[in-house]
Amino acid sequence: MTSDNKDSQLDYKKSGVDVDAGYELVKRITPFIKNTKRPEILSGLGSFSAISRIPSHIKNPLLVTCTDGVGTKIEIAKAEDNYENIGIDLVAMCVNDLVVCGAEPLLFLDYYVTDKLQVETASRVIEGIAKGCNIANCSLVGGETAEHPGSFPDNSFDLAGFSLGVVDEEEIIGMDGPKNGDVLIGVSSSGFHSNGFSLIRKILEDFNISLTQDIEGEKLGEILLRPTNIYTQEVLNLKKFMKISSIAHITGGGFYENIPRMLNENQKATITFNFNDWPAFKYFKWIKEVAKISEENMLRTFNCGVGLIIAVSPEDEEMALDTLNQSSFLAKTIGSTEEKKENDLSLNFV
Repeated sequence: MTSDNKDSQLDYKKSGVDVDAGYELVKRITPFIKNTKRPEILSGLGSFSAISRIPSHIKNPLLVTCTDGVGTKIEIAKAEDNYENIGIDLVAMCVNDLVVCGAEPLLFLDYYVTDKLQVETASRVIEGIAKGCNIANCSLVGGETAEHPGSFPDNSFDLAGFSLGVVDEEEIIGMDGPKNGDVLIGVSSSGFHSNGFSLIRKILEDFNISLTQDIEGEKLGEILLRPTNIYTQEVLNLKKFMKISSIAHITGGGFYENIPRMLNENQKATITFNFNDWPAFKYFKWIKEVAKISEENMLRTFNCGVGLIIAVSPEDEEMALDTLNQSSFLAKTIGSTEEKKENDLSLNFV
């Protein structure tokens, strides 16, 4: 027996998925997505897939891909009701990995999954993604917004980003690694970037620390949500003047995990590190002292003020520093590479 009562009929919305909210989100985000469009992009917003030409200025193009997220930094954004910057974080975590090999970011896609789509929140996040794409000079060509009612925590969402870059086969950075005697140049971070937030949140809980607490004249919540620096233009510009031997993006695992990834198998890095050398040192010094974290564990977890490390020859050191310091970031020589002898560690601090 059928019923003509439409209110009693099941539809997608009653199952927990609001298609109309999805349409409204697309309407809101269309203007700032269009603003990221590079000339190579052929497809429009709403296509089932994105179509792009390979940039014509790259003679021997190779495709480079990567994916990443922003982790539990989302929980800080939720607590602060501040979603504008984590979209920039999402782009940064991907394109900074791309540029480590010298790739120019070309395309970006995002995946936004939630229990119930809140158009205002999603719009603010995706507007931030578009801002990050503008900084990195890549096109936000699409993505997926998914509602998972009943299988995803209430009032929550997660993010993933996917990026595609292009590099000239003759200009790949890091294939041979640095040479022994190369200098290592650190480039400043904006703060915690998007790593170590599970530890940060535990410290806040265990020590009953409010996000409104004042740290050196700044609100803690604002410090923690400061977006990850995007280094693509600085590295691509430096490539024009010299050969870059190798690069490390200092993300999860800090110095101890990421610096060895830029070295040859029979090579070690010696680092001279001082928290006070870096603009963001006060934030790391604060959390180190509050939670009584050892310096080794700090360097195993956080970027500690250095978001990128670039290896160049000693002959190029001065030009590299001058070029990088013309950007909005601080650059300083922090170490060097040398041959690793038997029983040597890959990373040493002095």
